[in-house]
Order: sequence, then C-alpha cells, then structure tokens
Amino acid sequence: MKGYVALLYSIVLGPGRRVVMAELRAVAEALGYRDAATIGASGNLLFRADPVPLGQLEAELEAGFAARFGKRVDIILRDAEGWRRLAAGNPFPEAAARDGARVHVRVMREPAGAGDLARLSAYASGGEELRIVDGDLWMHFADRLPSEGKLLGQLTAKRSGVGTVRNWNTVARIAAALKEGG
Repeated sequence: MKGYVALLYSIVLGPGRRVVMAELRAVAEALGYRDAATIGASGNLLFRADPVPLGQLEAELEAGFAARFGKRVDIILRDAEGWRRLAAGNPFPEAAARDGARVHVRVMREPAGAGDLARLSAYASGGEELRIVDGDLWMHFADRLPSEGKLLGQLTAKRSGVGTVRNWNTVARIAAALKEGG
C-alpha cells in the first residue's frame, strides 16, 4: 500500500450545498482505498491504495465523486513522497514562516512551464512573486490578500490548466499528517 494526497478543485456543489468531509472519505472507502482521512474542510483527502498511476486514481476518484454528488470535480493527486517534495520545494520559506496564508501553491495536473510563468507574471502586482517548482506554481502575496489582486482570476482550468490552490498552512498540515501516518 502507498500513501496518496487528493485535492479537490472545489467542494461547492451548488447554492448552499458543500461537500461534507465524511462523505468524501466515504467515496474513497467505497473505491477500496484505506485509512481515508481529511485535512481541514476544503477537500484535502489522504488515503492508502495499491500503487497505480496517479491518473488512474484521479479518474477513479472523479468518477466516484460524480456518482455520489452528481457533479464532476477535478481532483489532483500526489503520492506521499511527491507531496513531501512539494512541501520541501517551497521557494518562499521565510515568507511562509511569517504568514503561511500569504504563500500559496497551485498544484498542477500537468506541469506548468516558463510560458505559464511569463503569462501569469503580467498579472502579478503589489509585491506578488511567482515561481514554478517541479511544475507547480508557487505564489507569495507580500503586500495584499490573494483575493485583492488579479492573479487568482487567471488560475482557471481554461486559462492555466487543471490545478488547485492551497495555502502554505494547508500544505504544511498535510505534510505533517503524512509524517504521522506514513
């Protein structure tokens, strides 16, 4: 068995309806995954499964989610080792130590590249910094809240590929849970 991290792109199912984390764990368990646990209430799922390609697990989870909730949602996976590398690759460790809510990563299904960085840099302002590490887009929102700039609006699947954003506090909580649970 191998440890995995699954990140839902959205947990909003419609007006006034959100995914309950217990139901998300139930989807994983119905698929035969073991030790399903959630971190926070924003669609972060940890589980154990037989080692298979990430794309296969993403497809299984997306189909299971759609069957349970009646809505398709992108789900991005990393194996436990990949998540540990992601967390260790944070290019803004000092900023994250000061305020983890101002450092975010967009975990990508397909790696972002130099062209993505150049395009998105045009939307960075107010001290926002961008870096790509192992295909994931890291952002530091130095002088403003992430929602106050134009950058996040560019991070849609249509404009930037399939991915989902988590702040450093969440990244670190998931990494800590992986250390505790293997």
